[in-house]
Amino acid sequence: MEQLIRLLIVAAIGYLALVVLMYLLQSRLVHLPHIPGRTLVTTPATLGLEYDSVELVTEDRIRLHGWFVPAEKARGTLLFFHGNAGNISHRLDSLQLFRQLGLNSFIIDYRGYGNSEGRPSEHGLYRDAEAAYHYLVESRDIPPERIVLFGRSLGAAVAARTARYYPAAGLIVESGFISAPELGADHYPFLPVRLLSRLQYDTRAHLVQSKVPVLVVHSRDDEIIPYRHGLALHSAAGERARLLTITGDHNTGFLRSGERYRQGLAAFLYEVLSES
Repeated sequence: MEQLIRLLIVAAIGYLALVVLMYLLQSRLVHLPHIPGRTLVTTPATLGLEYDSVELVTEDRIRLHGWFVPAEKARGTLLFFHGNAGNISHRLDSLQLFRQLGLNSFIIDYRGYGNSEGRPSEHGLYRDAEAAYHYLVESRDIPPERIVLFGRSLGAAVAARTARYYPAAGLIVESGFISAPELGADHYPFLPVRLLSRLQYDTRAHLVQSKVPVLVVHSRDDEIIPYRHGLALHSAAGERARLLTITGDHNTGFLRSGERYRQGLAAFLYEVLSES
């Protein structure tokens, strides 16, 4: 009996230590700028794309880096918020596709990612998004009704939050999650994630409060963010939302889905940019 009690005490201490570590280190578990690395491994020029290297400064004086990729006779501009790992140089496939769809694209690295200064945080990423939006409207003279907000994975929460507070022609939420606590509970069912979470990234709440047309893109095969999250986001946006179901894993579904993905985006872009 004493041995069993000792084992239970050790297990309890170990569990509490894990809980404390998860609470203290959660930002490092979510924000992964060093995977696969902060170094820019290529540029749009590799694919024959013209681009401007852009430096902008946030409200709290953090310098960010991004690329503006123009399209000939562009019918709109897509503001691209990427996921929680890597940097802008890992998103060339998407930049090329958006150009083929007749869009300028502007992609930034969040604070602490790529060549951008600072350390990532939830409120910091929101400020980064605001700086990028203001750059398009104020420095590029692009009217809000010609801007489409796009967020993939973690970036979906950033894009949805931007759409909550700033006007735009439309919002594309790709491979997004309901909220950070909700996704954490899926991955760590043995921990009280909802009580521990200091990060919210509440995509669903932002969608409910926004007013722009929404396209929700999600794969049934997504192994990181289950398909039910996409369905919940589509439901939260109500009649403003369209759902595009694709196939393939979390990181390559948009590539594997090929023409279905391209046509789904094209139809949504035609709808929202024709109306604006």
